[in-house]
Amino acid sequence: MSSSGWPASIIVAGIRGQASAHRLDARRPGPYRSAALEPEPTTQDMPRVLYADHDYSDIDLERALFEGAGVELFAAQCRTEEEVAAAASGCVGILSQYAPVGEKVIAAVPTLGIVSRIGAGYDNVDTAACERHGVWVANSPDYGIGEVATHALALALALVRNVVAYHRDIQAGEWHYLSSGPLRRASEMTLGIIGLGRIGKRMAHVSRNVFRRIAAFDPYLIDGDFPAYVERARELPGLLAASDVVSIHAPLTEETRGMIDAKALAQMRSGSFLVNTARGAIVDIGDLLAALDSGILGGAGLDVLPVEPVPAGHRLLGHPKVILTPHAAFFSVQSEVDLRRKAARNIVTWLATGRPDYVVVRGTRKPHP
Repeated sequence: MSSSGWPASIIVAGIRGQASAHRLDARRPGPYRSAALEPEPTTQDMPRVLYADHDYSDIDLERALFEGAGVELFAAQCRTEEEVAAAASGCVGILSQYAPVGEKVIAAVPTLGIVSRIGAGYDNVDTAACERHGVWVANSPDYGIGEVATHALALALALVRNVVAYHRDIQAGEWHYLSSGPLRRASEMTLGIIGLGRIGKRMAHVSRNVFRRIAAFDPYLIDGDFPAYVERARELPGLLAASDVVSIHAPLTEETRGMIDAKALAQMRSGSFLVNTARGAIVDIGDLLAALDSGILGGAGLDVLPVEPVPAGHRLLGHPKVILTPHAAFFSVQSEVDLRRKAARNIVTWLATGRPDYVVVRGTRKPHP
């Protein structure tokens, strides 16, 4: 990562990146079915939307919302751009969870006017290609802010208090408060936050009474955007060197991809902790494991990984200094409803007004040519 950080528009809007046929940090917890469309009645006069992929037990929420707006919804389970392009024929909008949408899709679907991502991040969408062709891109940036922040804090405290290690020791028949080694007082520690967007700010807020100091690195926020209780770090190395716990809340971009590598980890305090609930590809896992083994890191709490789910036999599994959760930081029953509704409503609103609720890329294509 260059010392300048990442573009301001990305910090404000959320997570922006380029699409690829298979995103390494895409969350795919279960097997995908074929991309065959579900049989549905066809109504020529109704605009059509493709639900390119999802891992929900049903899509009744989206179906009811689109039907109420006079929109015909097709559902598929696409894994490649080719599958998306074939399934989206004649559609004006695409609702995507993980399915890639890029140049191939746009070229094959001239009717396409909007792509709405189910989530805050949209690194599975080629935003540059969409912008070139006038296709709107939208997301759901504010659906689970509290959930992600509290999950990050939970991982941080589990590391600081050795909660998982204690549990493991007890399961092995050992019962002693010193079984996992000495513990430090959290109220004497510094929490460093990388990326002070919506979630980063919430993380600072929920952690302010836990840690002695809260510091953050975000090169494209003005000083006035930093809460009074958050100290500003002007450079990433300075934040890493000053923090006992580092929590990542940055977008995934070409600049932040692999940002936490051997060089960055070497700047951290000996025995410090790293938490990542942002995007898995921001952290170089090989370098992370080396830092854990050398003692640079005392532990890591990871909700996101470069490859998900974690491959069988990977060194992360069972590592005594690692806590893993299955890309679940966003989740609560309420946040999932918000997430899905906001993503679908982007398309409904665009059809009604020519502009989605949450704009990532401002397009030029109109719902009614």
